[in-house]
Amino acid sequence: MRVRVSKVGLCSTDLALARGYMGFRGVPGHEFVGVALEGALRGRRVVGEINAACGCCPTCLAGGDRHCPRRSVLGILGRPGALAEELRLPARNLREVPDSVGDDAAVFTEPLAAALALAEACALVPGARALVVGDGKLGLLCAHVLARAGLAVTLAGRHPERNGLTGVVVEHVGPLERSGGGFDLAVEASGDPDALPALLPRVRPRGTVVLKSTTERATRVELAPLVVDELRLVGSRCGRFEPALAVLASGTITVERLIVARYALSDAERAFEHAARRGTLKVLIEVHP
Repeated sequence: MRVRVSKVGLCSTDLALARGYMGFRGVPGHEFVGVALEGALRGRRVVGEINAACGCCPTCLAGGDRHCPRRSVLGILGRPGALAEELRLPARNLREVPDSVGDDAAVFTEPLAAALALAEACALVPGARALVVGDGKLGLLCAHVLARAGLAVTLAGRHPERNGLTGVVVEHVGPLERSGGGFDLAVEASGDPDALPALLPRVRPRGTVVLKSTTERATRVELAPLVVDELRLVGSRCGRFEPALAVLASGTITVERLIVARYALSDAERAFEHAARRGTLKVLIEVHP
């Protein structure tokens, strides 16, 4: 289905792809809001789940379409992305944006869905101690999701002034080295390949570590502590859009505060340069504002 793109958000994956990560060539962009130009949602504002699956293989039929071996991924793998006047996604990927959710907030549907997917990756037990490494865009959303689920959250990062940007205030301890230990759950959302080795000693025996970010540079980690302490190491990527849209519609998270700059599509190169500056939060590209 054709979608007229309104706005696109840039994330760390887009920046890595622009540098040649995964051998990417083509049109990037996967965090978007737009208007459907055909189908049952024609004329309505939509966002789109980024994994376009075949829908008929054993993986898809078992409900694992996000891992379909024949999938394409919007702006990432085998499918042109959202930094264009129009994009195409299967009709089953499109989700209507509630009227109460503005375009700025709707752009965050994909990363918020990824943060909410923590509930699929592990049990979120109220009162459990959780450590989130990285106070960038994804880390802040993960911290919000965990705090919203009733966990006692510690956020390790270099920007304490960002605490509360999404509407939730957690304990911000600065660099990871100051975070202490004994956490029940730890989430790596920094994109730093050196974070995981420093993170493992801070998790209690039989605790859980969730990896939310990918890195261009290889991570080198000693695996013996995982065996000795019987740690559970879980990868977590995309999430479903319906829960994210419901949270945005509830007004309990103020993602718009993460936006720091806006550029026209014709200024996309400058937008990428801005987004690549260390410590930058969300940069938007407005295609049809």
